[in-house]
Amino acid sequence: MTSLLTQGMPVTDAALTAIAHIPTRSLPVLMDEGFARGLTDADFMRIAVLLALKSYHEGGCPIGAVIVSHDTGWIVGKGHNTLVQENHPYNHGETAAIRDAGRQDFSRATLYTSLSPCTVCATLLYMRGFSRVVVGDVSNASGNEAMLREQGLQVDILEDATGIALYARFRAEQPALDLEDWKGLSAVRAEPEP
Repeated sequence: MTSLLTQGMPVTDAALTAIAHIPTRSLPVLMDEGFARGLTDADFMRIAVLLALKSYHEGGCPIGAVIVSHDTGWIVGKGHNTLVQENHPYNHGETAAIRDAGRQDFSRATLYTSLSPCTVCATLLYMRGFSRVVVGDVSNASGNEAMLREQGLQVDILEDATGIALYARFRAEQPALDLEDWKGLSAVRAEPEP
């Protein structure tokens, strides 16, 4: 099988967009191992942000995540927040990526998330044994990075300006949905009227 993206080809926005949108199991049709091994932390973070943008365009919360195997350099899982789209209160970007990856030894994987993980997602990351997490936005949300480090995870901050601007725009446009995603409908109902 000949892949469209091969070793030595430039990593373009179009290539990263295609990687973000194609099903994970179909990635070998799109790119070969050499191209995959050439992707950088910034490229994986951009894919997570492109997944966040996908959720935003679907009417959801703009958070995306990508899981990469240390052994192969291959994307083994990716996902985006589908609170609205699937009416699922805990299908966050991180949980969607873990579900997409399936049964894996996550101790040999890095999860790239476009936004600082909530407490539920952070807990799942150390429960599943991830060794490294790369966070793309601690400007709009943060707080669980210290907990992850205390649990033995390597936490790197690689802020992505596009992702930061996207989440800030979402938060300004839909503050109630942002609050619901983080704290549930009871928190939205408890908010005083403006």
